[in-house]
Amino acid sequence: MRSMVRLVLGALLLPAALFAQAGDTTTTFLVRGARVFDGVRVIPRADVLVRDGRIADVGTAVRASDGVRVVDGTGKTLLPGLIDAHMHAVGEALRPTLLFGVTTGLDMFNDPAVVKRLEGELAGARGAEMADLRSAGFAATAPHGHTTQFGLRVPTLTTADSAQAWVDARVAEGSDYIKLVHDDGHAYGMDRPTISREILGAVIAAAHRRDKLAVVHVHDLESARAAIALGADGLVHLFFDRAHDRAFVDLVQRTGAFVVPTLTVLQSAVNMDGGSALAADERIRPYLLPMEERTLQRGFPVKPAPEKYEHARATVRALHAAGVPLLAGSDAGNPGTTHGASVHRELELLVDAGLTPAEALAAATSATAKAFGLADRGRIAPGLRADLLLVNGDPTRDVRATRDIAAIWKEGRAVDRARRLGIAQAGRAQIEKLRSAPPPAGSDAGVIADFESDSVGSARPSAHFGAGWQLSLDQMMGGKSSGTMTVVSGGAAGSAKALEIAGTIDPAFAYAWSGAMFYPGAQPFAPANLSSRTELVFWTRGDGREYRVLLFAQGLGQQPAIRTFRAPPEWTEVRLPLSSFGGIEGYDVQAILFSGGPQVGAFRFQVDEVRVGG
Repeated sequence: MRSMVRLVLGALLLPAALFAQAGDTTTTFLVRGARVFDGVRVIPRADVLVRDGRIADVGTAVRASDGVRVVDGTGKTLLPGLIDAHMHAVGEALRPTLLFGVTTGLDMFNDPAVVKRLEGELAGARGAEMADLRSAGFAATAPHGHTTQFGLRVPTLTTADSAQAWVDARVAEGSDYIKLVHDDGHAYGMDRPTISREILGAVIAAAHRRDKLAVVHVHDLESARAAIALGADGLVHLFFDRAHDRAFVDLVQRTGAFVVPTLTVLQSAVNMDGGSALAADERIRPYLLPMEERTLQRGFPVKPAPEKYEHARATVRALHAAGVPLLAGSDAGNPGTTHGASVHRELELLVDAGLTPAEALAAATSATAKAFGLADRGRIAPGLRADLLLVNGDPTRDVRATRDIAAIWKEGRAVDRARRLGIAQAGRAQIEKLRSAPPPAGSDAGVIADFESDSVGSARPSAHFGAGWQLSLDQMMGGKSSGTMTVVSGGAAGSAKALEIAGTIDPAFAYAWSGAMFYPGAQPFAPANLSSRTELVFWTRGDGREYRVLLFAQGLGQQPAIRTFRAPPEWTEVRLPLSSFGGIEGYDVQAILFSGGPQVGAFRFQVDEVRVGG
């Protein structure tokens, strides 16, 4: 579905040119008199000379040639550029990542074609505007397992004897390490397929035969235990289904594996509102686009379960006490996170879980570089890349000082943050414009469609306002689902007509869809102000199966919010609060899709008396 949304919302994404750097392209300079955290230890006062994008000298009273630009580090702390050990490089993600001082991102699932395009950009002139990237490419998963839901043709595994061929294909595609999914969803109330332990062990062994790290996505203790016991090099999430036990901690310690807790996204996964505090921080907020600010304020649509987060927090404390390497990763790309900025939140949560500020900083620099074999970064030492972050204050005492950014350099080239301020300010002005816009013409009564004026058999139903209805199929993304929308006789509450939505959901596409999409704006996907309304109301009947409503809003970014409903044999009214769609306020609604799926096969249901009420 993300791929679908990228296509249909492409015109709404900010042009990459807006992120271009301006001005200074010098890669030789001297930072004088800063406190230096070199990735491992704190040097109270030092000079750091950068020459041609590499660190040339670190010490006191470092001399530089005449004319070399000097940066005053008094009262500031110089750090290695931060590394996000778990993120997803979607859209323009590598640009905001860099703008928050995260100079390298480790992507934990992506389309290899997207990664190849990004690598091309990084190798070109635009690369200076982007965080560096390493990627797992596709993850090892079962058919219909986790990662197959994002609209990509993910190569899955069903037998252990196919593991080596699967890994070799990933290596050929350019995967820097191999990621596996061992997660049946029960930790968060789902039931989905996952690879067997036999396949898990076979893929780990196959990765090691090709000298690749094998890292595993888990969310429950027993899956984590199995992954480590079978030789995984690291876990890229922590479990939260229950408390850890001593045997697990001893196992991880004995094997030397590392753990990326991703506490930031675990808070969001149990609907704890941790991102809002980050979005409100005045050291962060001015640089956030409205879409990013909204994403930080969202959680997963589940009942809050802070006790689950406490399981993960306690596990971090125990692993840290046992000397297990802990790495800082945000899982940016998910609700409650945003690229770059969420790494600063992760540092705060690691300290809250028992790490010292310096240990948390190491988790985002030298420890991650060591774990993933990034020998040229993660520390401030002669010969390494000059990926550097200069902040006001002392984050070795208060780790939140990393948010007060004074300067960023990638390979010695200064990153221009001022342009980002202007873009963010323009975005907020646009939001205010949308908030103050009048509701769509003709929407005063809130009625979207009752189909009474349409002819039976019509495939072009009318609407009381907006740009009307359109059949939407996954064929636009290479899927094979089919469908129709047709006005039929016999509506709800004795009315004459309704809209029937029917078709076949084909399993060839991982996140298939087929349905009827309504556009409330003057043109398709133009935002419409429906903030005076509080709920989406409609009547439905059908075959008793579960169906979906997908709501697209500008503030939701590249991912629609989804609610499900059941279509029983008799007409039934459905009321869905607009706020339940990702917490939207309704001022920027772009489309509403009534869709078949996710069950495969033939489907048929009807809707009538569709309106926005309240």
